[in-house]
Amino acid sequence: MTKMKDLAPHFLQVTEQAAIASGKFRGCGDKNKADDAAVNAMRNVFKSIPVHARVAIGEGEMDEAPMLYIGEELGQGLKDSSMMQVDIAVDPLECTSHCAYNLPNSMCVIAVAPRGALLHTPECYMDKIAGATSLRGHISLNKSVKDNVLVASKILNKPVSQIKVIILDRPRNYDKIKELKKMEVEIDFIQNGDIVGALRAVDGDADLLMGIGSAPEGVITATAVKGLKGIFEGKLYFHKISYKENAEKVLGENANKIWNESELCTSNNALFVATGVCDGWLPGVKFEENIIKTWSKLIYVESGEIKTIKTIHN
Repeated sequence: MTKMKDLAPHFLQVTEQAAIASGKFRGCGDKNKADDAAVNAMRNVFKSIPVHARVAIGEGEMDEAPMLYIGEELGQGLKDSSMMQVDIAVDPLECTSHCAYNLPNSMCVIAVAPRGALLHTPECYMDKIAGATSLRGHISLNKSVKDNVLVASKILNKPVSQIKVIILDRPRNYDKIKELKKMEVEIDFIQNGDIVGALRAVDGDADLLMGIGSAPEGVITATAVKGLKGIFEGKLYFHKISYKENAEKVLGENANKIWNESELCTSNNALFVATGVCDGWLPGVKFEENIIKTWSKLIYVESGEIKTIKTIHN
């Protein structure tokens, strides 16, 4: 079986070229222009990759932008059945509005696994919790906000007031935010980008990620968290009855299931790649006189190896 690590340079080129293309629109004030550039760059690079790729998780209706749509097939394998079949979960431009206004943590992201290994989540929201490996078996979406904070405080040997929780500042999270404020924990509000938020919680820059974000990004996050040996749980959250009906068509009784990172990405032969567009968790694209510089993070799920790669493009 082909190892995803052997294909990593190809997928790195996907996110690098998407970051360069969208980076040219950084600060333009139009998120759709930046997103469109990232999508077109990704599609173009995939033409030369020796796989038969299927988009399991793609852009959805929320972004109202040209999509890498769910079910789309890409790669040289379209014409060669001997090539490895893979599923991709892709966010061509995470935090599109951040790119449009040159705010932190906009990046181009892809997760790759063998065909069928990534959960196909319909377009909706997802309630999430993430943390470091030491919290395994202790935190869960089955528990209340209060119980999760208290157990994290005990396991991490920190006072509750020093527990840092990352959460999207959205009305759908206000009940959780109200409880966190009542407990007087340290709250790190984010406007977008809970992929980075979860990874920060896993690597110790914070203690927990909580709250309701986008479901597709949840699958991408789970792949990365699995490689980092951290904890991630997600449960679909339906703010419209139509989303619940769509989820039940796809997942049946599992539409209301709590999924962990190993259920959202069932294979160890998987890969997470991200390239920074705006400065933040990763440095953003740097356009200089004769060169372009990019910074990327690769996480190999099987080995847990993490690489930060700086590339100079002529």
